Amino acid sequence: MKIKIITVGKLKEKYLVQGINEYLKRLQSYAKVEIIEVSDEKAPENLSEAEMLQVKGKEGERILAKISDQDHVFVLAINGKQFSSEDFSKEIEQLGIHGKSQLAFVIGGSLGLSDEVLKRSQQQMSFGKLTYPHQLMRLVLVEQIYRGFRIMRGEPYHK
Repeated sequence: MKIKIITVGKLKEKYLVQGINEYLKRLQSYAKVEIIEVSDEKAPENLSEAEMLQVKGKEGERILAKISDQDHVFVLAINGKQFSSEDFSKEIEQLGIHGKSQLAFVIGGSLGLSDEVLKRSQQQMSFGKLTYPHQLMRLVLVEQIYRGFRIMRGEPYHK
């Protein structure tokens, strides 16, 4: 299985980079995982609604350029479906069984995702109603993908 994690912005925090790299190393025996960073759009602090849409639109174009026609796309969205770790594992397994071997997970920037990116996705998923920094979500997502493969293979994991 090939998995892309497409995310807006550069990750600078060393502790997050180290954590993500650890899970990427662990995932090597399960799937080929690639993290693709697209640049965030520079914007002032106080934006009008129109300016917010423009920023999300430009970031969305960069995201969509990294998604192939074969990708089954999950977007992380606060109003998306919430999975247990076991259900998430089953979801990945079922996609593989049905010939979907290329998955793309999209983490938007601080303003969220454009409507075009949301429309391109097959699934919106949520990690709860809490708001997380998008940099931290990379680590959480990579860990849950790893956990999903461990569950799928019947290997031990922490509950």
